[in-house]
Amino acid sequence: MATEKEKFLAGEPYNIMDPELASEETKARRLCKMMNELDDTAGKEKEQLIRQLFGSVGKSPWVQPNFRCDFGYNIHVGDNFMCNYDNVILDIAPVTIGNHCMLAPHVQIYSAYHPLDPAGREAFTGLGKPVTLGDDVWVGGGSVILPGVTLGNNVIVGANSTVTKSFGDNVIIAGNPARILRENPNKFQK
Repeated sequence: MATEKEKFLAGEPYNIMDPELASEETKARRLCKMMNELDDTAGKEKEQLIRQLFGSVGKSPWVQPNFRCDFGYNIHVGDNFMCNYDNVILDIAPVTIGNHCMLAPHVQIYSAYHPLDPAGREAFTGLGKPVTLGDDVWVGGGSVILPGVTLGNNVIVGANSTVTKSFGDNVIIAGNPARILRENPNKFQK
């Protein structure tokens, strides 16, 4: 029989109150607290903590306080990741963020959700769907990205948007729910 952590890592329903997973969340909270308490002059120490917390990290990551996450090891960021003040990433499932991405203040990325059936919620069942942001994505302040969303390269998310579905490359989206406002004239080219 699979452990709750094995179910969790396989993307299957799991018990959110599992002691092993709770211990890992506590470890992530401690690393977040240590990172959040460092000032800007402690860049090397902050980067070491980011690399300790996240599953994988490109070059030159920057995370402002107060950052929070569930586990950390399900977060993967590319080069030049910029995470502004007061962001939350619920990394129940993998959250993959490309190169040169920017999260404005108060962005929330949720790969976590719960069953619609109240019996599942009463049993503390957790579920997750991966979230993926391509390269050169800029998420405006106060935006929320929901489980299962993929954003292509060079996507701009307007402030205070709720992103409930996936979008391709080179678009500017905004609203609740987010919709395409227009193509981004500065097309992403590799």
